[in-house]
Amino acid sequence: MNSQAAALKPVAAVSERDMANAIRALAMDSVQKANSGHPGMPMGMADVATVLFSRFIDIDPSAPNWPDRDRFVLSAGHGSMLQYALHYLLGYEDMPIEELQRFRQLGSRTAGHPEYGHALGIETTTGPLGQGISTAVGMALAERMLYARYGADLVNHRTYVIAGDGCLQEGISHEAIDLAGHLKLSRLIVFWDDNAISIDGPTSLSTSMDQPARFKAAGWHIQSVDGHDMEAVGAAIEAAQRSDRPSLIACRTVIGKGAPNLGGSEKTHGAPLGDAEIAATRENIGWAHAPFEVPDDILFAWREIAERGQAARHAWEQRLAASPQHEAFASAITGNLPDAVFEALVAFRKEHVEKATKVATRKASEMALGVINAATELTVGGSADLTHSNLTITKGMNRVAPSDYAGRYIHYGIREHGMAAAMNGIALHGGFVPYGGTFLCFADYARGAMRLSALMGQRVIYVMTHDSIGLGEDGPTHQPVEHLAMLRATPNLNVFRPADIIETAECWELALKSESRPSVLVLSRQNLPMLRQAHSDEPHSEENRSSQGAYILREPAEHRAVTLIATGSEVEIAIAAAERLATEHGVAAAVVSMPCWELFEEQDADHRKAVLGSAPRIAIEAAARLGWDRWIGDIGAFVGMAGFGASAPAPDLYRHFDITPEAVAAAALKLII
Repeated sequence: MNSQAAALKPVAAVSERDMANAIRALAMDSVQKANSGHPGMPMGMADVATVLFSRFIDIDPSAPNWPDRDRFVLSAGHGSMLQYALHYLLGYEDMPIEELQRFRQLGSRTAGHPEYGHALGIETTTGPLGQGISTAVGMALAERMLYARYGADLVNHRTYVIAGDGCLQEGISHEAIDLAGHLKLSRLIVFWDDNAISIDGPTSLSTSMDQPARFKAAGWHIQSVDGHDMEAVGAAIEAAQRSDRPSLIACRTVIGKGAPNLGGSEKTHGAPLGDAEIAATRENIGWAHAPFEVPDDILFAWREIAERGQAARHAWEQRLAASPQHEAFASAITGNLPDAVFEALVAFRKEHVEKATKVATRKASEMALGVINAATELTVGGSADLTHSNLTITKGMNRVAPSDYAGRYIHYGIREHGMAAAMNGIALHGGFVPYGGTFLCFADYARGAMRLSALMGQRVIYVMTHDSIGLGEDGPTHQPVEHLAMLRATPNLNVFRPADIIETAECWELALKSESRPSVLVLSRQNLPMLRQAHSDEPHSEENRSSQGAYILREPAEHRAVTLIATGSEVEIAIAAAERLATEHGVAAAVVSMPCWELFEEQDADHRKAVLGSAPRIAIEAAARLGWDRWIGDIGAFVGMAGFGASAPAPDLYRHFDITPEAVAAAALKLII
């Protein structure tokens, strides 16, 4: 027994009701002290959480990252005091009672919503409603995929979710439950806090949805119970564990359960109960203890749960040590890609420099993925129903199918937001490096989960093709204009827009090596020429020049009069403009390729100055100007989009919107003459 539990002495039998009341008391006391927070959900779901943790869940607070632990996701993240109370009661070393007393205060581990990496045992950041349940689908899928590779001796855990009405009303929940039901993710169990209350009042103000019927239609196993009948909750969990489908347990609860005057009211959702109501609640639930005080016998009962988890972990470690797959499993969980991946990419770049390969960067991405996926089985691909447009599947990748999880390619369906959240779950779970594709324009649909990828620092790779007006005839609904600016404004997100096959391979390498941030690969539909070969004194080098974020692709022999900065498909235009300026006007123009703003920002000031130079600058990008002025300065010019696109062949569109070598040359002459 660990020292925390051993120091406690049980003096009487403790009921699960007493254990649940400890959660209620800690939740209402913490919210009251902070004068901020949401006591209603923790109080309402305390009974369900107590049964889940007391009887079923396998976690070990002394080893929070044990790979075969059960995952617990508090999708209704506003009820964060439920999780923090559990962590204190279970004995997580970073969650002493003082942290609960500092709830929602600067520097505390008890942030307003659970944040991954901010406190031990928090599996994912939640708060934006619907993200938790959707991320949990990815975790449950990763568990089944690892199980298919390594068997039940090493992989045999479940993913449990507490979700509220808000989670189920958010549109992403439909994408997630549909995917989970289709794939028969039987290790996923969701508890719906069915309290019929939202911020504005009763949920009947805004919805008449029969949620169990919706889940049933998606292929889930459905049960409905009184969320305060602990035996009914326990029986429902046992039945869910036996199901061959994902499970929804609809738990009818009273928000703020125990509060005699405010229980059942929206007033308990997002505000302290107040001193008088807390005193009345203490009397109502029989909790005759001071604020933040939990009797030893109750605390001992909770700490025994941790002991059970520790024993389960030790048994698993013995199985792992005896397994012939020990090394392979350990390597997969660490997520460390083998050197062979990066050696293959160096060879790939050398080969295609020599061949002067001219392809669309989406095709270049497919070709690079071919060597990546052949060199490691850690990468797991997918697409939101655009596989053969995004070109995200490569030779030998078998598809993941319902009840058949041995493949490496996931058909996410037309569910961009659900795909992004599921990839977060796969990355958080461990064992795989996920990438998934859609059109850049549909980053709008995936945005909420992409933001969480960045906030949590997860290696999730977004393959976003059809990156500009260059996609042509599909028109402005599919032609991204503002999306690069939106993505570049997101902290801790690398946005790569490569100019040719060499930069594409370099950007893939950088994305794979970025273990603590997500990446977006922004790729063209139209063919692009090899630029590194034609305009470099050293066409092939093992150095990854894109790692600088921006570099000089073409430097004139004489002092530069103007600097042309471009990304992606517009680097070709910048090169043509530089040649026109030199041959027709005797103007020396340098060309800078800038595949990644974020990495360029990380270079030292001297490097940035050397690349950008002191001459007037022009930026060329078939997208919105927003953000470019930081690079072109007060006297710079921009050649790009000022509004939405149009439906026409790509060459016609570039001419129509005046994104041409002639327009760039004219802008340069205007600046320097």
